[in-house]
Amino acid sequence: MPESRAAESRDIDLCVCVPARNEADRLPTLLSALAAQTWQAPIPVAVVVNNSDDDSFEVVDRARVRFEGRLAIQVEQVTFAPELAHAGSARRRAMDSGLGMLPALRRSVLVSTDADTRPPPEWLGNIARAFARGADIVGGRIEIEQAEPLPEPVRRLRAAWDAYWRRVRAIEDALDPLPWDPAPRHGDHTGASLAIRAALYVDCGRVPLLPTGEDRALVAAALAQGGRLAHPQDVFTHVSPRRDGRAEGGMALAMHDLFDLAARGERPSAPGYEHWRERAAWRRELRAQEGGQALIAKAEPLLSPMPHDMLLEVTP
Repeated sequence: MPESRAAESRDIDLCVCVPARNEADRLPTLLSALAAQTWQAPIPVAVVVNNSDDDSFEVVDRARVRFEGRLAIQVEQVTFAPELAHAGSARRRAMDSGLGMLPALRRSVLVSTDADTRPPPEWLGNIARAFARGADIVGGRIEIEQAEPLPEPVRRLRAAWDAYWRRVRAIEDALDPLPWDPAPRHGDHTGASLAIRAALYVDCGRVPLLPTGEDRALVAAALAQGGRLAHPQDVFTHVSPRRDGRAEGGMALAMHDLFDLAARGERPSAPGYEHWRERAAWRRELRAQEGGQALIAKAEPLLSPMPHDMLLEVTP
């Protein structure tokens, strides 16, 4: 085996954590992709099947036997009360289960993903290398599943957003560069591909019990503890562009909005670039203070929202 790949599995322990709700059709793809990882050590996988009425549990249990020796799968079936039957409860249960599968906090990492994803073979190895470079949290870019291509009008809108965020990141990299999150980088850090040091996960209070946005809230809490967030270009996963998602306010809603905007033939609006320049300068000034990273994370949510005063350029 290549020395670099052997070293990565010696330097870090990790567990992949998967909440799943009625995902019997999608789970085989995810679990096969995890088994195909270039990661040299056996891969712990914590799956929490929650509030499901399909055979998701049986699908995972069969995969546990099929991939024995490659994937160390722990599967749990739970039914949350109606007021807790949401993404926050499910992801917290999955990541807490993963925490229990790891030998020690000091060198351990929890890797969150969703049941409808298909990570490429180098996913875990590239995540580990980002931690070796000094990150405490590693976000993965969301790529649309190639087997489910977007209609052309929707693809153009997504491309317009991608171009916009590349420009925003270039502004930030010029005015407030971060050594642990160097350019080129993407900007995604959602539950579909989100890794966090286990000790930081515990220190920041674990996944908040929110019906939606639990992944963003976890990242915000980790940043408020001084965590360093990285977005390496080589960390990404493929995700279904379906519009009938399981989580309230998740990617399925974003895709629904994109399809709806394309159907109306409208251009999306976003904050003009001058607002991002002002925000980057503000971050740079605050970051220069002691504990600046945590100060930014605590102060930024209190700022007034940027006005959406610019229409995005959409390629015909």
